[in-house]
Amino acid sequence: MTTDEHGRPEPENAAGELDTLVQFLDFLRATLAWKTDGLDDGGLRRRLPPSSMSLGGMLHHLAYVEDFWFGCRLAGRPPAPPWNDVDWDADPEWDWHAADDLDEATIKERWRAAVEQSRAHLRDILRHGDLDTMERRPEPAVNVRWVLVHMIEEYARHAGHADLLRESIDGVTGE
Repeated sequence: MTTDEHGRPEPENAAGELDTLVQFLDFLRATLAWKTDGLDDGGLRRRLPPSSMSLGGMLHHLAYVEDFWFGCRLAGRPPAPPWNDVDWDADPEWDWHAADDLDEATIKERWRAAVEQSRAHLRDILRHGDLDTMERRPEPAVNVRWVLVHMIEEYARHAGHADLLRESIDGVTGE
């Protein structure tokens, strides 16, 4: 697999369905890593009013989303720390807000660890199934394919937000 000038893995042009989905998700994950690369605590906390969104909050939110969809929904596991101790009723947006009290290294490590755990969950699930494998926690039930497409959509939407936020912080632009 080749990478572009920003270190993102280029999806293959003629891969099968599973590889195409995973490669595009990894490309978008790498896009968020690139958009947050080189920012300090202040840069990750910076907002573009009137939005309360920050790049640090976005990475922290995506760490939660990774754990929720791959860990909880597909693998049937309880939420991993720190998500397991959150009072979501008191603050449904905790995954976004908590980043304000975390340093850059903690936010990025939490996100990287969640991505690696998601990859491990997906490998384990696919050892015994395929894209049509249904999740272990029906709420209503979705299959692996749906989760991968949903995660691509989630990352793609936030990659657009990240473009605007990063440009407002230090003028860095790019696709």
